[in-house]
Amino acid sequence: MLATESTVIPLIFPICVSSSLCAQEAAPSRHEIYAGYTFLSNSFNGVPGARQPLNGWDASLALGSWHGLRFKAETFGYTGTNLGAPQSPLFIMAGGQYSRRVGRESVFVEGMAGDVGLNRDWGANRSAGETASFATVLGGGLDTPISRRFAFRASGSFVYENIALQGPKPLIVPYRIPGLPNFFARISTGLVWRF
Repeated sequence: MLATESTVIPLIFPICVSSSLCAQEAAPSRHEIYAGYTFLSNSFNGVPGARQPLNGWDASLALGSWHGLRFKAETFGYTGTNLGAPQSPLFIMAGGQYSRRVGRESVFVEGMAGDVGLNRDWGANRSAGETASFATVLGGGLDTPISRRFAFRASGSFVYENIALQGPKPLIVPYRIPGLPNFFARISTGLVWRF
């Protein structure tokens, strides 16, 4: 019996040590994939007295991690109707995200630039408008871990774009009416997968 115990104990020790090493927290992840819901404070033709928020989806990919800084590519889109016109903008953005760990949570700030595309008949009563514009996003948020690889994200940002209505044919010159919004507030929430 003693001979069996003396050979079994050295075999059990490496198994216990290896399982405790695996239970340690993994090194910080380098990449993130995010998907969730997003809310835009106004529609693109939302002049004062006719403001209508838009609901949509949001997805992003953040690559690499150098001292908390990552390259980020993000796309988000909305759907809705205001003043008798459909609103279906699609943003494609790229920029940087800086993250910092605070206890269990991670806080981040981000800045991105890119393009917004919009359906042609987005103006009041389905009048024609430009379909693309340069756009920027500045914001930040908080990630709360729910497991080793997943976190819940809540973020907010400011969006700037310069899309305008289209003048009558044949000139089709862009023009802006008073109160046509350039700045929007955006809230987004969803899940982050870190790998």
